[in-house]
This record gives sequence, C-alpha cells and structure tokens, in this order.
Amino acid sequence: MSFDKQIFGTGIGLRTPHYREFLDSSIEIDWLEVHSENYFGDGGLDLFVLDQLAQRYPISLHGVGLGLGSVNDAQERHLLKLKRLVDRVEPSLVSEHLCWNSIAGQYLNDLLPLTLSNQALNLIADRIDLMQNFLQRQILIENVSTYLRFHDDAMSEAEFLIALSQKTGCGILLDVNNLYVNQCNHQEDALQAIALFAQLPANIIGEVHLAGHTKLEHCVIDDHGSCVADEVWGLYQRLCQSVDNAIPTLIEWDTDVPELSTLLAEAIKVDTMRDTNELTYER
Repeated sequence: MSFDKQIFGTGIGLRTPHYREFLDSSIEIDWLEVHSENYFGDGGLDLFVLDQLAQRYPISLHGVGLGLGSVNDAQERHLLKLKRLVDRVEPSLVSEHLCWNSIAGQYLNDLLPLTLSNQALNLIADRIDLMQNFLQRQILIENVSTYLRFHDDAMSEAEFLIALSQKTGCGILLDVNNLYVNQCNHQEDALQAIALFAQLPANIIGEVHLAGHTKLEHCVIDDHGSCVADEVWGLYQRLCQSVDNAIPTLIEWDTDVPELSTLLAEAIKVDTMRDTNELTYER
C-alpha cells in the first residue's frame, strides 16, 4: 500500500492498549505519533506494530528522552538509535523538547526547564545543528510546561523558540496545553505568545499538540490524562484564526489512557474547530 507520507489533518498518539484495534481494523485517523524511545529496541511487539502501521499511516516520531539542554556525553548514543529508527520508519516529522533531563550521568524522568538566556540559546542551537546534520532533516522543538522560572531568564519561551528557529532552521512544535499551563503557573500571557508565533513565516510551526491537565490548589499539572479543557480549545481557536489552520494537530493522551473511541472523538473536535471556530476563549 502506498500513500503520501506528508502529514495533514489530525492525529493521535499510538498507545499500547490500542495496538490490536489498529492491527485488526482500518481506523479513520490522518496520522499517528509515537514516542521514539519506545521503539529503540532490536525487535519485539512495539517495533513490529510500528512497522505495520507505518505502511498505512504517516508517522511522527516524538522524542522524550534526549534532553537537548543536558550537560552530558550520552547524546551521541541516543542519536545513533534515533537515526536507525528514522531510517527504518521514514517518519514525516521528528521532534524533541526544549528541556534538559540529566546531569553527571544521572537521569531524571521529567522534561526540566532551561534558563531562557543567551548562553542557553547558543548551547541548544549547537545541539540542534548537530542533530539536524546527523539526521539529515529538519526537526521540530516543542515548548514545555514548567513549574518554575529563573531570575536569569532574558526572554520569554516564545521568543527563545523563535530565536532558535532563526538560528538553526528548526521548526516549532507548539503545545497549546503547555501555553495554558504556564499561563496559570507563571501568570504568562498565552495569547501574547500565540501572537508572536503568528508572525512567523508559513510552515515554521510544523505541528500542534492538544492535551489535558489537572488543576491543583497551587499549580496546574500537565499530565496528559484527560480530555482537552475548554480553555485550551479556546486558545487553539485563536491559533487557528491567527495562522494557517491546516497545521497538523495531535490529541496527546499518555496517562489513564482511555478507549480508542475517546481519542477519536477528541480528534473530531479538532476538525470541527477548524471548520466552525465555535468556541470563544475567555481570559
């Protein structure tokens, strides 16, 4: 079966509980995204399923373990594994996070925030240049949710990502839920960030993520464990009004993974939003 591997429309994250349904049926979804590191092995069920589905759907490889801002010497080994997977799957998109996750050989299971400084910008730009040259393709860098900001920050996260794109030619994966989480946690202006991204040339934003979160007493947690909240849908509406609303958009759900029908219903909401702009965001 042949198809255009370029990504259009709406996708969902491929999760283990849904493997059998995808193998047994023709699921109506435009594309699939997987976490790259889950498929670094030499064989096994995960890689078998991905091989099968990559023949039927465009694939986006979304990295969660590289930690571009980390000070370590393990990134070359990680990139070798990623390159092998890229060559095997021939994905439409490859992405990573604007974060760090390790120090002195110790790894933390989180996407930790960087200082948004000129020094960090140069470090990450060098790492992105290395990664893109090694993979021989453009990558997308995603904004992350955070629970602190640094006194040494010299710019906003949106300004940092835009500067990275200008320095390296990388694209941006814009997580709208993360914009909302950071607005709640740091009193940042998500609409102002969207306005900055809207000024970018076409195709710089290569993918959008929508996800759920949990509101606690003192902060909002980006847990990807529920339906997309109305406030996030509203921000997505503003994004669609400000830029090309054909940007590939993913429903991201990683914890308390529901039935596949729930994910597909959320994906239908994305298509409805693009067609009708029916929600209004109240600040």
